[in-house]
Amino acid sequence: MSKPKKKRAPYNRTLTLNKNELASFSKKLIKLKSPVSFIEIKNKIINQDIFTVLDYLPENFVDLLFIDPPYNLSKKFNSSSFKEMDLPAYKEWFESWFIKMIKLLKKTASVYICGDWKTSQTIVEVVSKYLQLRNRITWEREKGRGSKSNWKNCSEDIWFFTKSNSYKFNPDTVKLRRQILAPYKDGNGKPKDWVEDGKKGFRDTSPSNIWTDISVPFWSMPENTDHPTQKPEKLLAKIILASSDEGDVVFDPFAGSGTTPVTAKKLRRKFIAVEIDELYCSYALKRLQLAEREKRIQGFEDSVFWERNTLRDQKNYK
Repeated sequence: MSKPKKKRAPYNRTLTLNKNELASFSKKLIKLKSPVSFIEIKNKIINQDIFTVLDYLPENFVDLLFIDPPYNLSKKFNSSSFKEMDLPAYKEWFESWFIKMIKLLKKTASVYICGDWKTSQTIVEVVSKYLQLRNRITWEREKGRGSKSNWKNCSEDIWFFTKSNSYKFNPDTVKLRRQILAPYKDGNGKPKDWVEDGKKGFRDTSPSNIWTDISVPFWSMPENTDHPTQKPEKLLAKIILASSDEGDVVFDPFAGSGTTPVTAKKLRRKFIAVEIDELYCSYALKRLQLAEREKRIQGFEDSVFWERNTLRDQKNYK
């Protein structure tokens, strides 16, 4: 396990781990050596390679599967790395582990898989052979520098599949509160299909497959870690609320620094997470510990998702 040695700015809220925490958390991680029951791994972080773990997991325990695999890019992940392949090789690699996940799913399970513009075609080709494709979510990943020779890449896809035609979807739990820029009023001068809140007006809108209200974790957010491709809790909250109920089981086989299990815990779901890197597992355990007393999800307040950079959102999360 290696430890980041970055000097933080005074107001940097990025999560850190000291030597004592690293030693303590590493003892709480589990590794599988034989088949296990669901009870043995419930709400646990498994520190192991997913290729090994899949042979030991029980069948039919997953209500919601969230997969954020390495994209087909050469990238360093602390103690491990991923090397870009040609597309046929990446497709073969992807299918080699994905096919083993089918048996983990309940009949009513939903599956969400992240990808960029290069890997999305591969994801659809592979997964559509086993599951039913429902939709493609595109979310704005407004981070990073521009390019002088190409369009700036600031979006990612999340593909929504189900195992059968019987699945959960709770649209009322994931409404987006938008600020009204051109408010309409009825004949009596009262707001029409929106709510007046002081000088501002807001409308709760039904969820769409274009998400522009997500902020990628950065240094001033307490959920931020040193993981290079960390997903925001707000993003996972949308998926978990929409496609599972309280008490359901959420499984993440590439858990990174723990956004999926942490968000699942905050929303009163059970979880199982797998991550190969011990340091990232330790970050996940610390975040789970912090979630015992801090259950707030940035951008999610009053049981509704707030549009990014609205007055209310900024007031609550300075």
